[in-house]
Amino acid sequence: MNIEKINFDIHKILTLLPHRYPFLMVDRVIDLVPHKSIKALKNVTVNEPFFTGHFPTRPVMPGVMILEALAQTAALLTFAEEPHDPETTLYYFVGIDGARFKRVVEPGDQLILNVTFERYMRGIWKFKAHAEVDGAVACEAELMCTVKNVDPAA
Repeated sequence: MNIEKINFDIHKILTLLPHRYPFLMVDRVIDLVPHKSIKALKNVTVNEPFFTGHFPTRPVMPGVMILEALAQTAALLTFAEEPHDPETTLYYFVGIDGARFKRVVEPGDQLILNVTFERYMRGIWKFKAHAEVDGAVACEAELMCTVKNVDPAA
């Protein structure tokens, strides 16, 4: 059985996600297997705006930002499978279960974002996700998201 693997750069990501600086948390998709899994990366630099206050003497990426990076990666898996108009389609978190933080993420780290599709039921996508740095798990969680069409004029 031949499973097509897909990867894409920031230019493709910008066509799929509505996020922009300073909130875009995915730099590249390394590997995507439709309906199954995605692996992406976020290069963490000291220039990230959240490092100004978290923390000034020892910059640490906030856990919620790691979860946001995982959610954006899950959105890329979903949007790569379902045609959508990024101008009128938004991807919302509806739940996070079992979130655990196991390692700090600092400037200079490369965050590898792994998301696996679990199921889709009644408009809710469920994923298992984990982020790694140098092969060590930094964060893991189960994510639940939904896709909604919105009126851009509203």
